[in-house]
Amino acid sequence: MLHRLLRVTGLLVVVMALAAPLARAQTAAPSPSPEALAVAKELVATIHLADQFKALMPTIMKGLKPAIVQGRSDVDRDYDALTPVLLEGFQARYDELSEAVAIIYANNFTPDDLQALIAFYKSPVGQKFLQKTPVVTQQSLLAGQKFGQSVAADMRQRIIEELRKKGHDL
Repeated sequence: MLHRLLRVTGLLVVVMALAAPLARAQTAAPSPSPEALAVAKELVATIHLADQFKALMPTIMKGLKPAIVQGRSDVDRDYDALTPVLLEGFQARYDELSEAVAIIYANNFTPDDLQALIAFYKSPVGQKFLQKTPVVTQQSLLAGQKFGQSVAADMRQRIIEELRKKGHDL
């Protein structure tokens, strides 16, 4: 139970980490200069942000599945059928994400900084970085999940030990 709770919590943290910058950009960020925004939009296009997010979404959906399905075969089947529909629905909103991220970049970097980033991403090593980013991100999420599971198991054991020291029968 604790393991499942920690896994769900970890996935929610990932989703919130993705959503928090968008919320801040849309509510609290000042409007960037038109020049900075134009260059930031070029950067977002150069890094293929929408493609990166498209590659990441199936991993997120797969990670959420155990917490929602919870071993129920009927829910498992329906979840699998619903996933492509949800992914298609998210696809319609990638422009919204791209716009929000462009505003974030424009508010945090000068137009010259953004031009330098564009130059990097257009370079051979920058292109390789972009090509490898989806795989590295997926592998990083899996590593984080394994780490979270390990920490959860350790925490569970430690909590039980500490509560037993205090006289609780667990």
